[in-house]
Amino acid sequence: MKLLILGATGRVGRQVLNNAIKDGHQVTVLVRSKDKLSDLEPGLFEIVEGNVLNASDVEAAMKGAEAVISALSTDGADVLSQGLPLVIGTMKKAGISRIVTVGTAGILQSRVSPDLLRYQSSESRRSLTRASQEHHQAYSLLEASGLDWTIVCPTYLPEGTRVGSYRIEADYLPENATEISVYDTADFAYEQLFSQKHLHTRVGIAY
Repeated sequence: MKLLILGATGRVGRQVLNNAIKDGHQVTVLVRSKDKLSDLEPGLFEIVEGNVLNASDVEAAMKGAEAVISALSTDGADVLSQGLPLVIGTMKKAGISRIVTVGTAGILQSRVSPDLLRYQSSESRRSLTRASQEHHQAYSLLEASGLDWTIVCPTYLPEGTRVGSYRIEADYLPENATEISVYDTADFAYEQLFSQKHLHTRVGIAY
């Protein structure tokens, strides 16, 4: 499959890239600096050096893609809310329907206040909500996009190790969740590219 990976230099995105290369997929990454991937063997994937906030860069990176996976972080700014509309628009123009993104547990439904998201409720222990607000905007954009989207929503995300087993739940964080490793999050997100099971769903993931 021809895949476009966004956020491939981040912790989760890098593991998604490793999985795709290992499985022999044709991979393109859009990155601001190709130097951050210089340790990988050249020729295994295509690098488009550019910015997800630039429409022409997104179009160049998405050329020929069959599916998109985004592990973009909020980057302390509005990368998601400003970049995702360009990604969605380019996908529609190119006739690509499948997108998997990595979000945050903050945008799952709250168990204590079901009409709220976790970051909006007392269920969240985070005092700063800027990142969750950005992910909330991304969720709203995907929900209205008409695309076949899935948002993988990990809880506390240490580097950890690849355990290979974890709990998932549609639209909620599994009860008594504490953490999930970068590796298991990346593996689950990557697998969703080839599955129709969790379409139009936020999926909470934790041990």
